[in-house]
Amino acid sequence: MGQSMAVAANRTRLRFGEGSAVAVDLVDSDADDRVTVKRLRSDPGVRVLDLGPSMIRELQSLVPAPTCNELAEPLHWMFYPWRRTLVSVLGPVSFSRLRLDRNRNKISSAEQARLAQLKIGVVGLSVGHVIAHTLAVEGLCGGLRLADFDTIELSNLNRIPASILDVGVNKALVATRRIAEIDPYLKVETFVEGLTEQSMSAFLDGLDLVIEECDSLDIKVRVRQEARARKIPVLMDTSDRGLFDVERFDLEPDRLLFHGLLGAVDSASLAGLSTRDKAPHVMRILQAAELSARMAASMVEIDNTVRSWPQLGGDVQLGAATVAAAVRRFGRGDDLPSGRMRVDLDRQLGGIGQPSVSDAGPLVDTDVEDLTFQIPQEPADAVIHAIRLAPSGGNSQPWSITRASDRVEIRLRTDRTSAMDIGFRGSYVAIGAAGFNARVAAAEYSAAATVSAFPEGENAEVVLTIDLRGAAKQDPANEEIANQYQAMVSRITNRNIGRRSSITQRVSRELLEAARVEGAALRLITDSGRMAEMADVLAESDRVRYLTPLLHQQLFSELRWPGRDRLDLGIDVRTLGLDPIDLAKLLVASRSDVMSLLASWGGGRALGDATRDRVNASSGLAVVTVRADTAVDYLHGGAAAERVWVSANLNGLDVQPISPVFLYARDDRDRYRLSADFATELALLQARFNRVVGLVRDEVPILVLRLSHAAGPAIRSGRLPLPAIVGHRSPLPAAAP
Repeated sequence: MGQSMAVAANRTRLRFGEGSAVAVDLVDSDADDRVTVKRLRSDPGVRVLDLGPSMIRELQSLVPAPTCNELAEPLHWMFYPWRRTLVSVLGPVSFSRLRLDRNRNKISSAEQARLAQLKIGVVGLSVGHVIAHTLAVEGLCGGLRLADFDTIELSNLNRIPASILDVGVNKALVATRRIAEIDPYLKVETFVEGLTEQSMSAFLDGLDLVIEECDSLDIKVRVRQEARARKIPVLMDTSDRGLFDVERFDLEPDRLLFHGLLGAVDSASLAGLSTRDKAPHVMRILQAAELSARMAASMVEIDNTVRSWPQLGGDVQLGAATVAAAVRRFGRGDDLPSGRMRVDLDRQLGGIGQPSVSDAGPLVDTDVEDLTFQIPQEPADAVIHAIRLAPSGGNSQPWSITRASDRVEIRLRTDRTSAMDIGFRGSYVAIGAAGFNARVAAAEYSAAATVSAFPEGENAEVVLTIDLRGAAKQDPANEEIANQYQAMVSRITNRNIGRRSSITQRVSRELLEAARVEGAALRLITDSGRMAEMADVLAESDRVRYLTPLLHQQLFSELRWPGRDRLDLGIDVRTLGLDPIDLAKLLVASRSDVMSLLASWGGGRALGDATRDRVNASSGLAVVTVRADTAVDYLHGGAAAERVWVSANLNGLDVQPISPVFLYARDDRDRYRLSADFATELALLQARFNRVVGLVRDEVPILVLRLSHAAGPAIRSGRLPLPAIVGHRSPLPAAAP
């Protein structure tokens, strides 16, 4: 009869016998245990390892920090009779937290808790030893039952991670002891007489999974029959070509055993067969045609040149890894259908090839058309040139230009928009900036530019017209704006981390005036406290952008890699101010599957670190605002943002525009359209943003500009070629005299 050796320690007595596999749990809160610990510590034949203090220090270093309950949990003493060793360890909750910490996030904390509810049985502790050990190491179950009647032999040590000191000891007992030395709190029941008809029920009842790895064909069949009757799935790994079987009797209670490969067979007729007599049945289960050549040839040689079929330690460990992966899928509730697969490393190694060149390698030094020093010949040419230089979200350049002899029209390109560009508000900001540039260029070329918004109505295709037919006037305002021409054509986004320094009152007044002249206002933030809070808000906004599938896809569709992509549209990654390590991280962040996992874990805070670091190292944030929410207001706001930007550059400040996800969202519906999963979080972030900036009722933010000192040289993103954006129409009739 199989004898179950319960793991729960009997605190009234210690088991010092050779057959013990239980780590005896002694706690300081129990008076009898305190006496026992004192006696053991004074026993010269007992080795004492006081590991508790070092474990506490390691626990305190975890991220996130341990809870008060975890830190307050008392230490336990574990006595291992077979080693005559007494060890102090953390209590069960903190022990598990610390021991399994490096599983995260391949196994999330929530998944680990679910897996800890599983009770798994392992039959056959040769291959099963490595499997049971792997399950325990990864914390994939809360209880194990191990069954094997056999003892360790020297020839087992090519695949069982035991030692010569274990020769002659029951295989299940050796595995149980090894697991107890990894996790003394894991409940393990050991059936040292293997499985018999009398012990079968005691072994199987209450299990969630059975892993069958025994040699006896009759027991293989009986385990499946009884597991099927109890609707318990069975897993089996066979150490040849990584063969792995899943039989989901929980989902298919009428499923044929061994996928029907063994046919109708009486388990009694399989009992007591020699290795040679087992071979035909084994061949049917393993499918002779699918065996490796070395295994098939060895089967022929059984009882001649070899005693039994061969097994390798590496193959056994591969099988344990496969079983562990299947248990993880089962415990998570992922798809794990009945069937068979092979993890054939020999075949894979035979087809080994060269890896693809990583995108994280050095960026190719690709030239971008330098528009800064181009000198247009005519006022209309200068206006179009200036429009091309205007900033736009993601460098999307959401405009097309129609030119007549003395007139330029800017149309909205609705195909160059994104989810964040709600109601084309961001596109109107960009076109407003282009309109400002056009006025500067016209003034520089001594032309009088009349800029009209929506001359054909707000829903019409034409957004701005720049009429150059009037005669230039001697206007101080015209002369003042012309003085900004060189700074306007040289304007560039600088995303490098700059040096934090104070912005003088004179410069602050000039920035405020630049916004006011264009019909907007400027909220300037420079104190460290508000800057730090804005850094957090903007960083959390970046996190939402990364973790929302559509926003993530659009973000990375904007990025351009020199040597791989065209650089005249979107953002050249060289302009991001990232070192090679950060560029490699960017490639990881580009993966939608990675972002999906982070979102499901509630993680990803580090995704906003680049923005957080840059804002905290900046001299200030300039938030351009308007007092209404019409398309024309966004045009005015865009002109103001560009004028503030140019003014900042003229005063030695480097500028980076920042558009939080919620910038153009006006209500809950807008935020839900942006990110259904994070709509509530976006509302809270937007409220924090409004509070920190100090926005009043009906004040509408247009753009955030990060201001820095000495950020260093930057690279300009490219611009679409003229033929891609400029069309011509017939000359307009002359103005009436």
